[in-house]
Amino acid sequence: MAIFLTAASRVIVQGMTGTEGMKHTTRMLAGGTTVVGGVNPRKAGTTVEFPVGDGTGDTIAIPVYGSVADAVATSGANVSVVFVPPAFTKAAVIEAVDAGVPLVVIITEGVPVKDTAEFFTYAQARGVRLIGPNCPGLISPGKSNVGIIPADIAGAGKIGLVSKSGTLTYQMMYELRDLGFSTAIGIGGDPIIGTTHIDALEAFEADPDTEVIVLIGEIGGDAEERAAAYIAEHVTKPVVGYVAGFTAPEGKTMGHAGAIVSGSSGTAQAKKEALEAAGVKVGNTPSETADLIRAILT
Repeated sequence: MAIFLTAASRVIVQGMTGTEGMKHTTRMLAGGTTVVGGVNPRKAGTTVEFPVGDGTGDTIAIPVYGSVADAVATSGANVSVVFVPPAFTKAAVIEAVDAGVPLVVIITEGVPVKDTAEFFTYAQARGVRLIGPNCPGLISPGKSNVGIIPADIAGAGKIGLVSKSGTLTYQMMYELRDLGFSTAIGIGGDPIIGTTHIDALEAFEADPDTEVIVLIGEIGGDAEERAAAYIAEHVTKPVVGYVAGFTAPEGKTMGHAGAIVSGSSGTAQAKKEALEAAGVKVGNTPSETADLIRAILT
């Protein structure tokens, strides 16, 4: 099994005909994702040729629809991935929600927090799961890959990974590539995001094919502290953690918009202590964290 994303997922790409959309649609197809369409009102009725990814030189024609509703009605899509500029992201997400897409993955960086708050509230009221924004997406190796996570750094296995950081998602997958992952999900590091650590923990706890969970956090906010409280009450599987940002200066935003420390709130040390108090083993480096996972599974 996998969480949120399976081999049966049928994916549309909002912004497929743009530079980033084209590049990452090619990569998703190469990773085995079933991409059934793109959305661009100005190019409705056309098709785009993509390599099938098997080295034969063959191509596949992906249709472009004028709206998400048209794409869903024609292709049966049940996942949308959003590669549109920040100014248009809110409208794109609301369009996907209105079309009844149950999972919307928002890769776009730099989305105004006000817009995120509005489209998250809109989606939540309608039972639609959002992942992101400002995230790398998610991958169930060997089944489907939606977003920008490299498909060839790790295979299928028993590890569930949830991370605020895209780069650390890739690194942890590479470190544990011989053991493999059920699903790896990058939730993004903005102040407001759709799917949280807790959402992923709940899903991994319920997934019979996930045996151990790795949680990657970073400075800022209290998401990791809330995740620690949830783990203590609800998670029976072993959880290993890593918190990025021990050397970050106070009061300075570091990369992600949510990664800012104010006084004693949101520090890496406070997050590490909260996780350890909940029984989570926390590594001091990504490699040490990977070793802790390896010791559980081997």
